[in-house]
Amino acid sequence: MSESIKEICFKLRFLLEKAVQKNLTDGILFSGGLDTSVLAAVASKFAHLKAFTCAFQGVPAPDVECAKLMATKLKLRHYIHYFNEDELFETIPLVIKTLKLFDPMEVRNSLTIFIASKLAKDNGADSVITGDALDELFAGYAWLFSLEKEKLDLELLKMWDTMTFSSVPIGKAVGVEVKIPFLDSDFKSFAMKLDSQYKIQEERGKKWGKWIMRKAFEDVLPEEIAWRTKNPIEVGSGTTTLPNFFNLRTDDSEFEDKKKKYLKEDKVTIRDKEQLFYYEVYRSTTGVPHPTDPKGKICPQCNSNVPEKTTFCRTCGAYPVS
Repeated sequence: MSESIKEICFKLRFLLEKAVQKNLTDGILFSGGLDTSVLAAVASKFAHLKAFTCAFQGVPAPDVECAKLMATKLKLRHYIHYFNEDELFETIPLVIKTLKLFDPMEVRNSLTIFIASKLAKDNGADSVITGDALDELFAGYAWLFSLEKEKLDLELLKMWDTMTFSSVPIGKAVGVEVKIPFLDSDFKSFAMKLDSQYKIQEERGKKWGKWIMRKAFEDVLPEEIAWRTKNPIEVGSGTTTLPNFFNLRTDDSEFEDKKKKYLKEDKVTIRDKEQLFYYEVYRSTTGVPHPTDPKGKICPQCNSNVPEKTTFCRTCGAYPVS
């Protein structure tokens, strides 16, 4: 490791330790991925952490084994909860009402966050830390890996301008304060100023996002955690199976009839059966989507406003929105 990389790694560890101490709590929403494992490793030096991991019952959920590995290593009090179909269907309306959206990917990810936040609350945690923002600050998303440096830097700037995290409103809805150490002002400032060449690099025959964070903590984390491939929450917790689940529940003719109905009556484009279910919940709790600023950028699929610098609709998940 070169001297400059060692210096960056030292600075990152120093700043993150300060950030965690400022946001210290005894709970963490814990996936066992790089982001939450780094936080748990640092926070466990200062607090007796309760770690909360959730997964959909009966389907592959790789987060659980990774979280178990880290919890054992760090001697965390580890709470694992497998939610079933009943709990899933109880939670879907709460997620949609809280976040005011029917984007299937966001719902699938946020379901797990909602259930984990409730698990934390039920087990005495008034506040939790989350691993939010590391992917945005350190280019963790695979779609960024192929971009030329100039385009990468531009996309990161756009993300930083518009990044929001569902854990915050979900925490408020459940009654748990959410703290995000990676958004601490000093850590965030250092991350934003750091040259993107340190964020995406090739190692072990493949490209990695968050490369410098992996290097900074590879002596602290097990190898399979430090170099774990980035997975969305839906993959790690098993809710990625929900599209198939809704495909089996909804008749084809019923789907086509309702798709035409909502396009005609609401001017909303429904893309699949899963989204249909979420939209009907959204429609009953929030109403038909419409722009709050008719002069602003508007999603062609649901008529919601879209921030000027983003290319996707947070409400329905349409992409790209020009």
